[in-house]
Amino acid sequence: MRSMTGYGKGTASSAGLTVTAEIKTVNHKFFDWNMKMPKGFLFVEDDAKKAVAGAVSRGHVDLYLTVEKQTAEAGEYRADAALARMYVDSARQLSETLGVPFDITASSLMKNPDIVTLSETEIDDETVRKVTLEAVSEAVSALVAMREREGAALAADLSEKLASIEASLEEVKKEAPRAVTEYRRKLRARIDEALGQLPLDEARLATEVALFADKCAIDEEISRLGAHIAAMRALIASQGQVGRKLDFLVQEMNRETNTIGSKANDLAITERVLAMKNDIEKIREQAQNAE
Repeated sequence: MRSMTGYGKGTASSAGLTVTAEIKTVNHKFFDWNMKMPKGFLFVEDDAKKAVAGAVSRGHVDLYLTVEKQTAEAGEYRADAALARMYVDSARQLSETLGVPFDITASSLMKNPDIVTLSETEIDDETVRKVTLEAVSEAVSALVAMREREGAALAADLSEKLASIEASLEEVKKEAPRAVTEYRRKLRARIDEALGQLPLDEARLATEVALFADKCAIDEEISRLGAHIAAMRALIASQGQVGRKLDFLVQEMNRETNTIGSKANDLAITERVLAMKNDIEKIREQAQNAE
């Protein structure tokens, strides 16, 4: 099983373009997509979404793209001669008007960023797509690895809670017959006290005890709860998408436990039921993070 919480980062470069992809996922009932990218990268969003959705079935996904473009090599500087001429003419006019030296040189003009620019390498769309998807793929791999690690820790915790529920259920199994015996003892004591020296109708007593035992019978609930525990163990050990199935099993386990609690007219069983409900609630909270 996998957790829905994770993070992954990937970087790819080609033809003067470097793309870094960062993916973060958190809990969500469905696949919820959000992508932030530089201007001009919108055309790769569908492909990026497909790449992520192929590995992530559930969760809120944030994908961030950052881009670096290498500037052109030396020798690809572009000088705006017309603008340079305007600078020179204006400077000469100021020199004559103010009586100050005219000291503009070609070197000083080359340092003016308005006159001389360093052009960026032109990168075609297919290169952008290829580099972006490579970065996304690397980020997805890292994300999945983290979600699997988190899932393994989650599975271990869930298994621990299931073991606790099983232990409580075993106690309930042991206490159930004793509860009927205890009811018979108390009922007989009350009847003896009420009748005094009058004879006890053993048949009537047996009937009352049988009715109580039938009313408080929890064998079926115990069996179903045990089956749900086994099913959840199998899910935890599987590699598929288990989140929704875990939610369903938690509801069923809660239902059976509540029924046991309502039927059992015994303090010891009630205490075990409360312990099971506490563990089931913890499982419910943790299962919300399973993919």
